Amino acid sequence: MLTIKALMAGAVLAGGPPTTDVNDLAWMAGYWLDCSNGREASEAWSDPRAGMVAGLGVTVRNGRVGFEASHIRADDEGRLTYFAQPNGAPPTSFVLIESGPGRAKFENLDPHDFPRHISYEREGDGLTARIDGEIGGQARSVEWRFDRADLNTRCPG
Repeated sequence: MLTIKALMAGAVLAGGPPTTDVNDLAWMAGYWLDCSNGREASEAWSDPRAGMVAGLGVTVRNGRVGFEASHIRADDEGRLTYFAQPNGAPPTSFVLIESGPGRAKFENLDPHDFPRHISYEREGDGLTARIDGEIGGQARSVEWRFDRADLNTRCPG
């Protein structure tokens, strides 16, 4: 019996099958701010509306600014998909491959693109976002640790 419980706990920690209901991603909603590593990064996510969640990210570092418009909705095959448009580029799609309470992992099916994965995990008033993949055969990743904040809050200083 102990072995079955251990296996079940491992399956829960590894992430379950992806949801197909965008309402299950309501935990992402809010304004999130990361003031670490010499950057100011913010993301604002809407609550689910008519089958979609919309997001906007802005990053300021060394006097330069970048932005990303994103949205999550079902694709033509009914899979929840994250559509990212960094700095106004055409959308790149990432299909939801794992999800559970307070977490979601999306994958770009094009093996030649970076990032390969986008992950979000919420714990209390914190939201961790991570991108990972390979560049030139080397594993790469970037992580942001956001805190919930009032809309348009800026980093100190």
